[in-house]
Amino acid sequence: MASTRSRSRSALALAGLLGVAGVTHFAKPRPYDSIVPRVLPGEPRTWTYASGVAEIAVAAAVAVPRTRRLGGLLAAGLFAAVFPANVKMAIDYRDRGPRAKAIAWGRLPGQIPLIIWALRVRRSAA
Repeated sequence: MASTRSRSRSALALAGLLGVAGVTHFAKPRPYDSIVPRVLPGEPRTWTYASGVAEIAVAAAVAVPRTRRLGGLLAAGLFAAVFPANVKMAIDYRDRGPRAKAIAWGRLPGQIPLIIWALRVRRSAA
């Protein structure tokens, strides 16, 4: 079984990833606006900001040992919830260069290890 220190490091790394991602929704919102599925009501910027707030809130929940178990579950749900945006990005990038396409299509299976990581953080929480 993993040590308490390594479990804590893993949780804090996940929290850091989520926190940085959340902040980028406010610092550079335009790329996020472009991948908001058009079937969602309202303006894409509203969804960009809402998802940024959600990522920051989930990061805080994962970072705090007392809320880590719930935070891990919420992180897994968040990673699943953003999957449609990643699908839209992959479709939108079909006419771009090879590097952009590789990044866009790579994000799709990339959600799986993120979900697994979040669930491991949840399971290992005290």
